[in-house]
Amino acid sequence: MLIPTQLLTRACVLVAALLATGCSMKPIDLESASSGSQLRPVAVKTSKFTIQTLQPKSVNGKILRVYIEGDGRAWITSRTVSDDPTPRKSMVPGLAIDDPAGAVYMARPCQFVLGASCNQTLWTSKRFGSEVIQASSEVLDTLKSQYGVQGFELVGYSGGAAVALLLAATRQDVIQVQTIAGNIDPQAWAAIKQIKPLADSLNPTDYPDQLAKLPQRHLIGMNDTVVPADVSKAYMLKVQPICGETVFIPADHHSGYETTWNAYRSKPVECAADR
Repeated sequence: MLIPTQLLTRACVLVAALLATGCSMKPIDLESASSGSQLRPVAVKTSKFTIQTLQPKSVNGKILRVYIEGDGRAWITSRTVSDDPTPRKSMVPGLAIDDPAGAVYMARPCQFVLGASCNQTLWTSKRFGSEVIQASSEVLDTLKSQYGVQGFELVGYSGGAAVALLLAATRQDVIQVQTIAGNIDPQAWAAIKQIKPLADSLNPTDYPDQLAKLPQRHLIGMNDTVVPADVSKAYMLKVQPICGETVFIPADHHSGYETTWNAYRSKPVECAADR
């Protein structure tokens, strides 16, 4: 039989565990995350979705760096699709906030803002589909007009890397792409992970001619089990970029990139002719 002190101790432990679980399940609060920084939350309306961003008041130069969020909380478990893909934890807003160049953070459709056009296929089988790429491209159009810039450098994390490359392949104003733990070949990724291919999505390797000419750098975590290094290797073999650089670092999928990113962020991409 438990004495009152033991009961109280167990109750306190249970309450603490429940509170910790509840906090970990909360979506990222971009208002709090960006408080005191040069960025502020701005929701951008497109023809079909409202896309959440963090934006500076102004930018210097004619090239704007845009950070693209990953897939977020697309799945609750391996068999249960989430009703809300808003990320619970992500390094991407922090990278944009800490960028001295005055960068923009761009979420994926239906993250932070669920609308009438949102359904689970948009963060599962259609996560890299034409609707998603079109909406993201419309945000870039808005940013281009708003800031008077001439082009973009896109930085994609995880699934946002595929979005960045697809935008670069279908636009004329993306001058460079950098990726972090990037799923840059979703077809190869599905094969490696032995899961069903994303039949309703586009794949960057379907645009080898456009992407081969694009300066690009890919930061790859050697301990990443979510997007293994073989995904990037498959992409590089198919596209063979003229100015393509891969950087292997001791990181997993979710952490360990900040120091390396700060070192490489503004470093020119190494081209084959320079090696």
